[in-house]
Amino acid sequence: MAHLVRQAVPFPTPAWFVPAVGAAEVALGLWFLAGRALRYAAPVFALHMAGTFGVLLFVPDQAFLHGRVWDLTMTGEFVVKNLVLFAAGLLVCLATPPTEATAFQPSTDGTPPQTAPRSA
Repeated sequence: MAHLVRQAVPFPTPAWFVPAVGAAEVALGLWFLAGRALRYAAPVFALHMAGTFGVLLFVPDQAFLHGRVWDLTMTGEFVVKNLVLFAAGLLVCLATPPTEATAFQPSTDGTPPQTAPRSA
């Protein structure tokens, strides 16, 4: 798989490139699992997913049989399935409401402060 990643980018890749892409992918997955600030994850996720489509552009012989776009190889199917993953990931990122800062109402009677009710 590392060989395919190196082929799918239009520039020479240093030795650290493939491990860095893998680490970024793991970090992005952890970001999704944490579910925090997903609106900021959307552009990072979009950039990463756009990179996966480089196989279709820069290594088409790995993605298509006999140059026919409707005749996908196993690698081509793997890349094209990322269209669904891309749509689902963006939906999760952009449909999640932004987190609001907790507003505290001061207490005058010595009881612990209460959080302000959220507006609908």
